Amino acid sequence: MMRHCLPGLLLLCSALAHAEVQTREIPYTAEDGTRLVGYYAYDDAVDGKRPGIVVVHEWWGLNDYTRRRARDLAELGYAALAIDMYGEGKNTEHPQDAMTFMKAALANADAARHRFTAGMDLLKAQEQTDPLKIGAVGYCFGGKVVLDMARQSVPLEGVVSFHGALATDSRAVPGSVKARVLVEHGAADSMVSSDDAAALTAEMIQAGADFRLVSLPGAKHGFSNPGADAFQAKGVDVAYDEAADKRSWDDMKRFFAETFGGKPDA
Repeated sequence: MMRHCLPGLLLLCSALAHAEVQTREIPYTAEDGTRLVGYYAYDDAVDGKRPGIVVVHEWWGLNDYTRRRARDLAELGYAALAIDMYGEGKNTEHPQDAMTFMKAALANADAARHRFTAGMDLLKAQEQTDPLKIGAVGYCFGGKVVLDMARQSVPLEGVVSFHGALATDSRAVPGSVKARVLVEHGAADSMVSSDDAAALTAEMIQAGADFRLVSLPGAKHGFSNPGADAFQAKGVDVAYDEAADKRSWDDMKRFFAETFGGKPDA
């Protein structure tokens, strides 16, 4: 970069050359006293406040993949916080442990909401975040979480579910969904039935939501995670799908650009 700079622009070019995504872990506490760990990412090349995106992890917990997605969002110009729904930032690579963690996190709907909103409030409090422009993305378990937050009228501008669980015990009612909703669903997902997808669509239509479901041909559960294939040996029917990953990510970029009025769409 520096070799293209004219002498009068050296200071500016030097600043740009050092601009990069900044990250840090931020401890916080849930309403019930559970200690949580957030992973915050933003690009210091972006001036001023920018929309914030809450990132909710897969059933594996707050792992490297979730952190990577926070950085990816930061590279697009957002302030991103990967939140902790399990406590202590714990994560696992064992399906039985993941199931146990997930069931515990979903056992109490109010507690799950409080953990989400604690993370959302932490993101809003960051210097780089525009607190009036907040969205959320979720993967697998996290996809269900962000959909449930939309169902419960949590103040979000938009939510995106990637290969998320679509069923719920508490369906949306007319007027309850304030956020725009995008669901990226693998057409070959053995963990989420076509009936679940149809039921969600009917639910969102009845609720009067701004809703879109994209069915990605041939994509299985976990299609966005390049590390998904490693779990097949553990009996989990997941698989990475590069085409579905790219298409769903591009859909998300357009979705948030529209949601936030043309803000970061690179």
